Amino acid sequence: MPQQIDHNRRRLLGTAVAAMTAFELGTERPAAARSSVDHTSKGLATKAAQELLGSLRQIDAGMLNIGYADMGSRTAAPVVLLHGWPYDIQTYAGVAPLLVSKGYRVIVPYLRGYGTTRFLSDNTMRNGQQSAVALDVVALMDALGIERAIIAGCDWGARTANIVAALWPERCKAMVSVSGYLIGSQQAGRQPLPPSAELQWWYQYYFATDRGQAGYGKFTRDFAKLIWRLASPRWDFDDATFDRSALAFDNPDHVAIVIHNYRWRLGVAEGEPQYENLEKRLAQAPVITVPTITLEGDANGAPHPEASAYAKMFSGRYSHRLVTGGIGHNLPQEAPRAFAEAVIEVGAGT
Repeated sequence: MPQQIDHNRRRLLGTAVAAMTAFELGTERPAAARSSVDHTSKGLATKAAQELLGSLRQIDAGMLNIGYADMGSRTAAPVVLLHGWPYDIQTYAGVAPLLVSKGYRVIVPYLRGYGTTRFLSDNTMRNGQQSAVALDVVALMDALGIERAIIAGCDWGARTANIVAALWPERCKAMVSVSGYLIGSQQAGRQPLPPSAELQWWYQYYFATDRGQAGYGKFTRDFAKLIWRLASPRWDFDDATFDRSALAFDNPDHVAIVIHNYRWRLGVAEGEPQYENLEKRLAQAPVITVPTITLEGDANGAPHPEASAYAKMFSGRYSHRLVTGGIGHNLPQEAPRAFAEAVIEVGAGT
């Protein structure tokens, strides 16, 4: 079993108890880790995440030593929750206790370049391309002995969930995806958009420059807070909420992963040969066959497609819902109940 970092879990337990008493959804069926290094010196990032998501664990998976929260019974039906940029596992601080209270095992990993996740080798390319990030999730499931899971995410996490569901449907029991179908390709990324649409992607072009890379490295937290405000204009988050997540950006690989991700999308940075065949398959926009619920906030300020544009990309049991009340881009953190309800509903009957 992965070694556990022993920290105080009082706030987590208080959150979980409150969730259990307030959450009135139908009970779901329950349904299985490898030795690793216990990184007890990861400091404030570990402490902040544990306050809301319980004791963090570390496990070697693929080319990474992944930091992840693991809540609920190890024999319960697994749910993997994936965060995006510029967010972290705190995105699911409200969702995870709700799911645990309904009998799920909830696993929330730090993506490569975030929190306590580290590359095992200094020689590994700090690659942010979509297929590499998706393979990290498969490797984590392998390391934990999980054959199939409900996979859910937003932003980078939604894209990653889409890719796992599309390329390895046998590993994905069902999926929840904020903003729908987000699989892309370099060819699509090279195509010009109308000026108003290009304006929304300003940071992508900024990151394509040396100035942008230096600027993000120097002002990482200021940049992230600006994106939070632009992407969720009606989310009244406080400094403490932001600061808990911002600790995850202190990861030594964070800037490199973010910059490569956006440069690769535009076709101004190369990927790695071992992912070429996967990217060719993704460039064909594969239809997703697993049961899916897509979600959208009614106040999402980030670039996102209309629901009608991607409904045809899901051939299995599918539904879409708009979450109202001024909900922005970071939907699971802004509307945790709605997100948890979608996870439970999509997993019913699978």
